[in-house]
Amino acid sequence: MESLAPIVLSVIAAATPLLFAAMGELVVEKSGVLNLGVEGMMLGGAVVAFIVGVETGNGMLAAAAGAAMGMALAFLFAIMVLGLLANQVATGLALTLFGIGLSALLGRGYVGTPLPALPKLYVPGLTDIPVLGPIFFGQDGLVYLSIVLSGAVAWFLYRSRAGLILRSVGENPSAAHAIGYPVIRIRLLAVLFGGAMAGLGGAFLSLSYTPMWAEAMTAGRGWIALALVVFATWQPGKVLLGAYLFGGLTLAQLHLQSMGIIHIPSQFLNMTPYLATIVVLVVISRDAARIRLNAPASIGKVFHPDG
Repeated sequence: MESLAPIVLSVIAAATPLLFAAMGELVVEKSGVLNLGVEGMMLGGAVVAFIVGVETGNGMLAAAAGAAMGMALAFLFAIMVLGLLANQVATGLALTLFGIGLSALLGRGYVGTPLPALPKLYVPGLTDIPVLGPIFFGQDGLVYLSIVLSGAVAWFLYRSRAGLILRSVGENPSAAHAIGYPVIRIRLLAVLFGGAMAGLGGAFLSLSYTPMWAEAMTAGRGWIALALVVFATWQPGKVLLGAYLFGGLTLAQLHLQSMGIIHIPSQFLNMTPYLATIVVLVVISRDAARIRLNAPASIGKVFHPDG
């Protein structure tokens, strides 16, 4: 039982950046926009958060800066796809490439720079409880924020009038516009929220998960987050469960190798989460009825108020 707590803590840490990014992308896609630039926004958030953390020593300010950077990159995406009606798939891919290059440029002077990890919560008497104490009362602020925001997204989408409007925009933007809702503004706010969440996911990587900066340190997590939204069939609760499932897969290959249970090259084990992503997407794609039931009907389609 004593060895269980470190494993669970590692899974939570691996799942948190995925949860941030996937929840943000879920809201974006519910509005009818497909943003494939999650990886680039995560990297932008990671490098800016790390730079601010090094220069100021303030972890929460650094996390906020990471979210702001993700939002700024998302705003560029929104200008292209909502204002200039650019292709969403091509623009999202371009945003990822731009984020990769920009983060490498901004962070080149900070490679190898040490940074203390975000402080963990400590509640006297509760954090000291064996096994459960460190899990529930020994995380850093961003872990708790990811859970709170996940609950807030679920409530917003299915328990609030604003969430109903957002979903209606994703289903039929022309009808929503006809009855007076500002479709472009709603989609812009959704895209900005998704960018902020992706930036927070990247900030968690550079401030807490591995408090350092390295080029391309997201290692494909942005793409896994995109797959998680489909895996969860656009439902917040399943996104939460899926993030922890894929976080567990990320850690499983490391533990299996360290315990000597399997003896294959580490490169093959490192492919495990991505192979699992492909397998899951192939299996889910066979259930076309469920995808049609939950996927926003207008996702990826260009809308113009005058069109």
